[in-house]
Amino acid sequence: MKSPAEIAVKYETVGKGKTETGILKTFLLSILAGAFIALGGLGSQIASCCAADPSSARMISSVVFPIGLFMVLIGGAELFTGNCLIFIPVLSGKAKVSGMLKNWIIVYFGNMVGGFLIALTATYSHIYSFANNALAENVVATAVTKANISFSDGLLRGILCNVLVCMAVWCSFSADEIAGKVLALWLPVMLFIICGFEHCVANMYFIPAGMLASAEYGIAAQGLSLFGFFVTNLIPVTIGNIIGGAVCVGAMYYAIYLKK
Repeated sequence: MKSPAEIAVKYETVGKGKTETGILKTFLLSILAGAFIALGGLGSQIASCCAADPSSARMISSVVFPIGLFMVLIGGAELFTGNCLIFIPVLSGKAKVSGMLKNWIIVYFGNMVGGFLIALTATYSHIYSFANNALAENVVATAVTKANISFSDGLLRGILCNVLVCMAVWCSFSADEIAGKVLALWLPVMLFIICGFEHCVANMYFIPAGMLASAEYGIAAQGLSLFGFFVTNLIPVTIGNIIGGAVCVGAMYYAIYLKK
């Protein structure tokens, strides 16, 4: 098992490489990541939609949702929230700010494409008709809640979320065998789902899925709109995710293990 100091050195190289990857390759890998996270979200919704109570639903969701990050890290893809750790090689001088920002922008919109494609496919293949449309109602209700979140709630939940997601990525680097990597990434992601934190890439699936399901199944969705998606939710959650990943995890570990 690698020590935290060894992980920090390794991520310097990994993060630098991400900033030097070609635009098309980065964009295609980011579409995959958005789709993988969305599939984890879809699976978690199906598994939990008929749970007896909200607490049980979150617990069930937390077991299934990490499959998305598993596919990202083991299969290979570019995830915006995980890539907030690129701030580490930027601070150490191994990568440029411009390279980091280029990666973040490309990956962010690629993730959005991937999430939307899964929402579109799930809606019009009528997966949401599961359990006599109980799944569709659950999907819409989830989107409504997220699209009506307050700025401060979205920001703070976004910070806490990406502390855990980046810790999942960080801890996965400690193991060389796949079993160790899976265990390392699974537990922090389970915790963020149980706690109800906000992940911008997951929301790129959850909110469009709710909008599409609302139209397809005729389910009322008060306050569910593009404004609620982009402005009310994505802006504060994305800012929070950047702070949580780049500052609370990335900058802290840089200061501890890499700063001369």
